[in-house]
This record gives sequence, structure tokens and C-alpha cells, in this order.
Amino acid sequence: MIIITNNAKMMEETGNSIEKEYIDGTHKDVLIAVRDRIHKGHRLLTHPLSGSVKPNQTPFKSVAISKVPEKLDLDSLDIIEKSIRTYEQFEKIPTDNGKANNERILNDYREIDYKLLESALISANRRG
Repeated sequence: MIIITNNAKMMEETGNSIEKEYIDGTHKDVLIAVRDRIHKGHRLLTHPLSGSVKPNQTPFKSVAISKVPEKLDLDSLDIIEKSIRTYEQFEKIPTDNGKANNERILNDYREIDYKLLESALISANRRG
């Protein structure tokens, strides 16, 4: 598994046992990086729009994909393309989403993103 993220907390807290790719960019940049990996044959392991936080409400996003590329997974491609379009629609709705650089608020958004992915990974491990 590879985690693609723009969340520094995800990079720090998940340890070295999980491969990670840090995107120095926006939530949308993460989605685009995931889409690029899917084009290379990786598969989504977590949904890019997980949780009840709207894409324009958080600056941080982490998505898990398969480690080994195979053939193009059309379901993953469809999901990521729809997720990018959804992000673009929400992007038009004005929101601060931590851009005021209030570090406490940004840390809350980092924690939410981290917990969402952590929960998905725990659930996936239970299934097996």
C-alpha cells in the first residue's frame, strides 16, 4: 500500500512500515497525483471523498492506493475522476478551510484526515 498525502501528520504518524508519497500542494493536487498513479495501474484502496467533510472544507487529504501497479482499474479511474469533478464543484463555494493560517484549526484538519484514513485501514485489515 502507498499513502498519497499532503498531510504532514500522516507522514509522521504512520511510521516506516507504510510507503508514503508527500504532495507539497493542495487537496486537489493529491487527487490529481492519485489519478496519475491509477493511470499507471495502481488501484484505490480508500475512497478519495471519505468522511463527511466536504472537499472544500479541509486543506488536507490522504488516499491509500495499491503498492504494485497492474492493469488499469476502470472502477478506480471512475471514482477518482468523479472525485476530482466533485472537488471542482465544491471549490467554487467560498470557505476559509484554515487558510487564515490558524495553526490550531489546521492541526484539527490534519487530525481529521489522519483519523479517517487510520479508521479505513483498521477496517480493511479486519476484512482481511
